[in-house]
Amino acid sequence: MNSEQVTTPAQKNRRVLVGRVVSDRMQKTVTVVVERRVRDRLMGKILTRSKKYHAHVAEGAYRTGDVVEIAECRPISKTKSWTVTRLVEKSKEI
Repeated sequence: MNSEQVTTPAQKNRRVLVGRVVSDRMQKTVTVVVERRVRDRLMGKILTRSKKYHAHVAEGAYRTGDVVEIAECRPISKTKSWTVTRLVEKSKEI
């Protein structure tokens, strides 16, 4: 074994979520709804829980219905602490 190890710069462990854009009416911001499926503790039924996040977009490239990936970042405003990292699927609306 080498005594030297290649070290990479410390990268923050950022949370990454995938969700659907439900609003693109703000400037440089989109609203993304992230749905997750959880099992009810008592009955065992599968329930869908959803939460909305405001995500930063430098250019207005994303439209309602697009599936995007968002990553946690420093607070940009009072409600915005996420940024859009990539487009997963374009919406099928014409």
